[in-house]
Amino acid sequence: MNESPPPLPPPASPESSFSLLGMNAEFRRVLVLSGLTTPTTVQSQAIPAILSGSDVRVRAETGSGKTLAYGLPLLQGLSEAPRARSPRANPVIALIVVPTRELASQVGEVLSSLAQKLTARLKVLTAHGGVAINPQMMALRGGADVLCATPGRLLELHENNAVNFGSLQTLVLDEADRLLSLGFSEELTRILRLLPTRRQNLLFSATFPTVLSAVTQSLLRDPIEIDVAPMPDAGTALIAQHAIEVDAGRKGDLLIHLLKERDLRQVLVFVSAKDTANALLPRLRRAQLNAEVFHADKSQAQRQHWLTEFRSGRLRVLLATDLAARGLDIEDLPCVINYELPRSPKDYVHRIGRTGRAGKSGLAMSLICPAEYHHFGVIEKRLKQRLPREQIPGFEVRG
Repeated sequence: MNESPPPLPPPASPESSFSLLGMNAEFRRVLVLSGLTTPTTVQSQAIPAILSGSDVRVRAETGSGKTLAYGLPLLQGLSEAPRARSPRANPVIALIVVPTRELASQVGEVLSSLAQKLTARLKVLTAHGGVAINPQMMALRGGADVLCATPGRLLELHENNAVNFGSLQTLVLDEADRLLSLGFSEELTRILRLLPTRRQNLLFSATFPTVLSAVTQSLLRDPIEIDVAPMPDAGTALIAQHAIEVDAGRKGDLLIHLLKERDLRQVLVFVSAKDTANALLPRLRRAQLNAEVFHADKSQAQRQHWLTEFRSGRLRVLLATDLAARGLDIEDLPCVINYELPRSPKDYVHRIGRTGRAGKSGLAMSLICPAEYHHFGVIEKRLKQRLPREQIPGFEVRG
């Protein structure tokens, strides 16, 4: 027997400003129950726009509250118009597409937690690769109000008739710039062909490069455009950035020196390839540093385990590829180190955006060797900033 939802507390006093955004009385009480009383900037602008039914394109820095900016109006709309019995098998009403398993899990957990507090019991599901598909297919029997999925697994589910898009009302692309870029464009194109043409489209990302303008405009109909990023392509005002010069062959030694001498207790270290992470790991362990790797060769269970250990502080150093540059929400992460530079300025923004989130300060260090000077200059030029070059005594660039 299903238990009735827990009683909702009375509205906050003074009444939450969420009321001014069009959130109904039940949702305001649920938000208070969840400890949410004041909307962020992106939520204040996006929620009314989404509730109006318009297509919306939002550019906002990481950690600004994007998930709730689209999640709250989605859930309210669904709770006010419960999913009717459909002649279609396994219908989905709102679809959220994300690029990584970690982001899918994160978004799903946030929305499921809110949905469980509502009188109207909404079905919120998550689907991604790296785990068995059969339990996800079973969960989708009868459909879902909200499905958050990665592109590859979503296509697998459709091919197995586990999901039907005929009743879809809303499509959300979270981290839209990555989904629209080369790595996911083929899968996303296949997904879009399966969806009804009449739907609300919501695009959220920290960056929207000019090269993707034509693609985004083809997806959106008379969109409301919201831009709350503090500067083009970078939401980095609260992050102290350092560019440290070092010879390529001494990067590992310098990394160990920084971790120990500066007593950095929780550090996300970005590398450009899985092989680099695998080679660096034993060096850190020999230096008595508690470290682990996080990349695509690890199973989803392994990735989730080490991420939990890292979030808790039990794991000191996480060596990661750009798989971790998006979708990882680690509260109060103090430091990010670019052991190797990312391929593009937007990837640099996403990497360092793992720290300095939600209005808190952070530290980002980039170790750059002479062969990377030009590339780092390109990153700086795109971000319209110039960082002073530093050298650490004992690790000066030779020659």
